[in-house]
Amino acid sequence: MQEEFFSTSLQETYKMKNQDFTRSRKQSFSNTLLLMINFLTKSLSLEIENFVRYLKRDISTAVPFTKSAFVQCRKKISPEVFRHLSRLLVNEFYTDNSGVELLKGFRVLAVDGSRVTLPVTQELENYYGKTTNQTNTYVIQAKVSVLYDVLNNLALDGVFSNVSIGEREMALGHLEHCKTGDLLIYDRGYPSFNFILEHHQRGLDYLMRVKTDFSGVTKSFLERGEKSEVLEIHPGKNTKPYVKVNQKQPSLKVRMIRIELPNGQTELLITSLLEDQKYTPIFFKELYFKRWKIETFYDELKNKLKIEHFSGYSHQSILQDFFAALFISNVQTIIIADLAEEIKANNLNKQYDYKINTNLSYGFMKDRIISLFLKKQNIQQVIEELKELFKNHLVPIRLNRSNKRNIGKYRNRTKPKVLKNQKDAL
Repeated sequence: MQEEFFSTSLQETYKMKNQDFTRSRKQSFSNTLLLMINFLTKSLSLEIENFVRYLKRDISTAVPFTKSAFVQCRKKISPEVFRHLSRLLVNEFYTDNSGVELLKGFRVLAVDGSRVTLPVTQELENYYGKTTNQTNTYVIQAKVSVLYDVLNNLALDGVFSNVSIGEREMALGHLEHCKTGDLLIYDRGYPSFNFILEHHQRGLDYLMRVKTDFSGVTKSFLERGEKSEVLEIHPGKNTKPYVKVNQKQPSLKVRMIRIELPNGQTELLITSLLEDQKYTPIFFKELYFKRWKIETFYDELKNKLKIEHFSGYSHQSILQDFFAALFISNVQTIIIADLAEEIKANNLNKQYDYKINTNLSYGFMKDRIISLFLKKQNIQQVIEELKELFKNHLVPIRLNRSNKRNIGKYRNRTKPKVLKNQKDAL
């Protein structure tokens, strides 16, 4: 990764125009990337001054540059560079790591979407449109979708789009990054006959929560009171056909599972895993619960990595910040993965199990993430320093805690209050 940051091929592939970065400037392609991943949440002038000062500790030839120079330089870089770097990092993790977590041989992936609020500029308004409420006020929002490995805590893919694009359409784009042996989990906003069919055609296994009135088959299943049953589902009358009109429409064999929740509600799941001896209803209940990891990942993105505190106001800089955040998150996850066994051993004689304080861990990575990718740095020394900081600031895991969900909590679009035990690290 260090070599890739400073490679000529990376620059040639992800610069916007052929003539970009052909002249010697104070701010190089690689140094611009380093600055962009260094948690730019404050004023750019302050961030640049801090960046140059930090570089001078390791590179005596580091030259100061202005905010204007940085803004002009980042315009020459495609946001796709961070998607490339992140995929490179993730692929290396899966191919050169004996500690990859699987569940019954599956890589368990979850897909979910969210909205992010953008700065109010004419360019962003033209691209993303207005999001209004009952009053004359409006905000500019984008819709994001993430493909997330819930066992290894890695973001495999991200999509940043206009709010008019449906979550199902965005999710289908993630399937290009999936393979046989993956098990995808979705909540009840995703399933449709064609969406499920797409997974069958690609050879991808899935677990989806569906609404109780999803189809006549689901209604009949619930009426019979069965806990688990293999059934056939068919396209509805309004389903856009996959084949020509005069040909027979496909049907799909799926398994339905009824889950009774503690609050008395019934949860209905649908899956491609048909073997009832190998995969029990309890297995699916626990598996679907693992989807919660992607919800907490969005908490990391918004409240710890602060992706809504964008470092620029153009569409290009917004995309750069988003994909850089996914890359930073994966860097942090891979460093933490090396601590898993040590933390597990230390938990044996304690009342509670302990875990990394995610909020503080990102704070400790400020500036140090620059050293991770500088050629003259001893990477292992930096990683060991980060690991020691992470271990010294663990937090207990208190089980069986729950809070009633307030759906209308953020309807007024004000930022949530920051509690006293959740001070900002950046």
